[in-house]
Formats: sequence, structure tokens, C-alpha cells
Amino acid sequence: MSETAVPLKDKVVVITGASSGIGAAAAGVFARHGARLVLSARREHRLRELAGRLRGQGATVTHVVADVSRSEDARMLVEHAMDRYGRLDAAFNNAGTAIEKTPLHLIDDLAYEQVMATNVRGVFNCLRHEIAAMLTCGGGAIVNTSSVGGLIASSVAAPYIASKHAVIGLTKAAAVEYAAHGIRVNAIAPGLARSEMVEEWFARHPQAQQRALQSAPQRRAADPGEVAEAAAWLCSDAASFVTGATLPVDGGRTAW
Repeated sequence: MSETAVPLKDKVVVITGASSGIGAAAAGVFARHGARLVLSARREHRLRELAGRLRGQGATVTHVVADVSRSEDARMLVEHAMDRYGRLDAAFNNAGTAIEKTPLHLIDDLAYEQVMATNVRGVFNCLRHEIAAMLTCGGGAIVNTSSVGGLIASSVAAPYIASKHAVIGLTKAAAVEYAAHGIRVNAIAPGLARSEMVEEWFARHPQAQQRALQSAPQRRAADPGEVAEAAAWLCSDAASFVTGATLPVDGGRTAW
């Protein structure tokens, strides 16, 4: 996809969960489209390596170690973008986590809280600080990472399913509340993608990979870059009349 098709040149973009998987792929995609980036995750060495590689390719990139489940970290991240670049044009709130598949009645409090803290509170924290900054910049675009699990249910994943449904709810609420202020808020709902988390799951459960591929109409998993391109489009001016939407990037999974 060309830069003309995805007009992001010189836009300041925050990407969370950028140290691996879809987030790391998004860093490359957004950089290729000319965006100026602030990358964030909890793993500093991964961020430093990624930022250095992208700078070596000519991109404008900085990075911030942050745990977005903590409001002060999300605030620090946005403040860094504003201090460094003077504005915030777009954000891809991609940080997320999951737990080992477990029947609902066996899930303990800590496992539930861990998923909700990152997947829901993390998105909420980012949204409120990003929106506050964008209100001073004349608008912007935000994309939150939900999941096909935010659109349909599957067994032995109740906290994850609940958290990704909540992301869509936050997306719709923010989109309606701030549309008149020039701030668009959308979500993507990735299906099976070869992220680090998914690859680790397949390594532990080889039969799960075969079942997952059988349930995918295209009979394959997405490359993380394919998902990242959808987020880039939603963040760009090419999607100027799209807000409050959830875009499945699932190879047809939710069409079945």
C-alpha cells in the first residue's frame, strides 16, 4: 500500500505494545508511511532495538518504557510525544495480554485482574490522556486493538473475551463523545495472527494450531503486518469519515 493511499506523512503517532507482534509490525508500517513515532512497551531492550533499526532506515522514532495499565505511565507516554514533537495526531492502543485457556469456574482473581488491567484499564488510560492531548491539537485519530473475541465468544477464555468486548464498548463511547471535536476512535478485531503470544501458544499446544487454521476461511494466520496496515488506514486521513467502527481483520472468521 502506498503512502498516497495511507496519508500519514509527518503525523505523530503513539503505538503501545510495540515490542513484538502486531505492535512491532505496526511500527514498521507506520514508519514506512512517513509517520513520526513514539513506541511504547514494557520491554526496554526490545523497544531500543526496534527503534534503532527503524532510525537506521530513516524513520523518526523515539521510545518510552511504560506499563499502560498504570495511569501515570500512560500520561507520561503522551506527555513525551507532546514534549518531543509538539502534538499528537494518532494513537494505536495495541498493548494486550491473555492467560492460559482455563474454564471460567477455575479462573482465579489474579488471572482475571491481570487481563482486565492491561486490556481494558490500559486502553482506558491511554484514551483519556490521548484525547486530552488531541483536544489541544485540533483533533486526531485513535485505533484500539480488540479481537474477534470482542465480537464472538469462544470457550475457556472468559476474561479475554470480556476484556475485548469492553474495548469495543470504550471505542464506541469515545467515538460518540468526541466526534464533534475532530477525534475519531475506531477498533480493529484481529483474528488469528502470528504474534509472539500466538506462536508461544501453538508451541505449547501443537494441536491447537491445526484446529485454529481449520476454523479460518482462508486456512491461514495473518502476518502481523497485514493487521498493522488496517490500523494505519484507520489512523490516516483516508478514513476521515470512519469513527465508532470495529473492523474485523480476520480472514473471514466472523463471517462464518
